[in-house]
Amino acid sequence: MAELLQLWTYPIKSCAGVALDAGALGPAGLPDDRAFMVVDPDGTFRTQRGDPLLATIHPRVSDDGAELELRAPGVEGVRVRIDRDGRRRPVTLFGNPYTGIDQGPKAADWISAVVGAPSRLVRVPPEHQRTTDGLNPGSAAYADSGAVHVLSTASMRGFNERVDGEPVPMSRFRPNLVVDGWDEPHQEDDAAELVIGDVRLGFAKLAVRCATTLVDQETGRRSGPEPLRTLAKYRRDDGGGVVFGAKFSVLRTGTVAVGDEVVVPPR
Repeated sequence: MAELLQLWTYPIKSCAGVALDAGALGPAGLPDDRAFMVVDPDGTFRTQRGDPLLATIHPRVSDDGAELELRAPGVEGVRVRIDRDGRRRPVTLFGNPYTGIDQGPKAADWISAVVGAPSRLVRVPPEHQRTTDGLNPGSAAYADSGAVHVLSTASMRGFNERVDGEPVPMSRFRPNLVVDGWDEPHQEDDAAELVIGDVRLGFAKLAVRCATTLVDQETGRRSGPEPLRTLAKYRRDDGGGVVFGAKFSVLRTGTVAVGDEVVVPPR
């Protein structure tokens, strides 16, 4: 039996994840997943591709959803009140225009000091509407593409058997749902749908990997060439990039929990 081994949400795009025991999967994924984004003064999004120290920022939304706590090694943490109704400002994500609600100077100054570059923190506004692409279109906040990134322990095991050197941790790939119990790697690639509890997910597309996977998620330092070097040997897609894991859209909302059975319905 395949089961849900881990559940992760990433409140701030490109910052550290928060492990969950259970979570309500809405149309845009898990609670607060990529609901916040760090941008430069012009509103262009920052990611670990250009600012790897984002990996060292550990965000956590309070249980009542009112505050955001920010922590990083060697820096005194801060807590800021989440603004969900403030003035909208233009932001861009992969060249596409959206809006964000600026979270104020306290968060901006703290993040700027950690990253080492002038930055602002924005939150997705309630009226945000974004359709993601793929075989099953869906919606997402500021995620790169599909709302739910699924990766299996079998795929990680198969990958690390090919690596010449130290194994690469799964954290480099930043999955939302980690599935355990499949015998063969990459079964997430071939699942048209996944049913977990009362949730139904539809396959959207393979996850194209980028330079973020070269960043040590503990230290915020680039430590490549793995995993991209090994992936390039056996996981190239038709466009020349490398793929690992799969993106899914939420077809039926509900609650999922660690330990839930993961079912692949017959086609």
